[in-house]
Amino acid sequence: MKLTEISKFSAGALWRYGLMGFPLAFVALPLYVVLPNYYARTFGVSLATLGAVLLGARLFDAFIDPWLGRWSDRLFARSTTTVLTWGAVAAVVLGLGFALLFFPPVREPTPLVAWATLCLMLTYAAFSALSVMHQSWGAMLGGDEQQRSRVVAWREGLGLVGVLFASIMPVALGMQATAALFLIALAGGWLAWRQAPRPLEVFKPGLFPARLTAQVGVLGDTPQASSVWLPFSRPGFRALLAVFIVNGIASAVPATLILFFIQDRLQAPASTEPLFLGSFFLSAAFSIPLWLRAVQRLGLARSWLLGMLMSIAVFVFAATLGQGDVAAFVLVCALSGVGLGADLALPGALLAGTIAASGDQGHAEGAYFGWWNFATKLNLALAAGVALPALGALGYAPGARSEDALQTLTWAYCLLPCALKALAAGLLFRLIIRKKP
Repeated sequence: MKLTEISKFSAGALWRYGLMGFPLAFVALPLYVVLPNYYARTFGVSLATLGAVLLGARLFDAFIDPWLGRWSDRLFARSTTTVLTWGAVAAVVLGLGFALLFFPPVREPTPLVAWATLCLMLTYAAFSALSVMHQSWGAMLGGDEQQRSRVVAWREGLGLVGVLFASIMPVALGMQATAALFLIALAGGWLAWRQAPRPLEVFKPGLFPARLTAQVGVLGDTPQASSVWLPFSRPGFRALLAVFIVNGIASAVPATLILFFIQDRLQAPASTEPLFLGSFFLSAAFSIPLWLRAVQRLGLARSWLLGMLMSIAVFVFAATLGQGDVAAFVLVCALSGVGLGADLALPGALLAGTIAASGDQGHAEGAYFGWWNFATKLNLALAAGVALPALGALGYAPGARSEDALQTLTWAYCLLPCALKALAAGLLFRLIIRKKP
């Protein structure tokens, strides 16, 4: 291995790339987990209205991702400096949208819902653009299976540190301090990204493979961005995406409902919420080195399967919990966090390998990650847009104490994700693991 290849995957190089994962994950938890509960309890927005707003905004966010991916490929085809410039623009818009969302200038129900919808669309669009560019950059660094795992692990590991801070800051210091820390982290992440290893070699004249040039065409010596539909012509991507979608829905449902489960099923005091969320994300962060070791022994796909089976066992146990089971739920959060570590570190590395195996490395990463993020957002949209109204229709409302309502919440939070995880595990084994030589 060349010295430049070694240095490209060193810890010193990868933390500079991965640091942007901190603010991107930091903002994700308030947007996807805290926001529904915040608007329901602070402003009295009904679950049905929240579900409709989140479904609409998240579907918009999901459907623009593939085209943001194509746009990202065009930026990379120009230069990585162009990518960084537009990354800075997206970061500014993201910071502005976040502040406007959590500190609305209106309080009346109808204007508030309209304001939240517009701010969500603005914030989601900026978040998606920045995420696709950052993910594509990492995939373009290349490497073998272990090196790809390291790239994703640094990004997702630092992201988990961001989530950990985001889980503590709103309760400990309030949303104003949370917003200030997010803006500082966003600026620091972009400055570090500027110093990260650059995948310039894929754009140098003469180094672009002839086979790929024939696929996508050239503009002078610069490869054109690939078709937005290119990933779906690859069987390996279609199989991996199917697993990712089902597994993602299984994870999105409890992420949407966790605060309701803590407050109403466990009836735990608000002061314990940072303990639950902190143990969850801290365990996920500490588990990533363990999953990287598992990859060395089992490979990426089998390690991911192990993480799914662990999550199923944990949520089956969670379904037995009730009022006052605080210590037991801390254990649930810690063990399910270990499963989350697998979900964060391994699928992205599998996708990078699929891109390389399909012959699309260096010109189509944005298209792949655009659809990948589309699937992630679709999962979150379905979780919010279906689970929240369904809970309301079945008799659950925030603050409910009837046994029937709480049982419905338990089924939705614990047992539905188990069924979906089991389906995802079966698909992973049949479509990916069994087909490997």
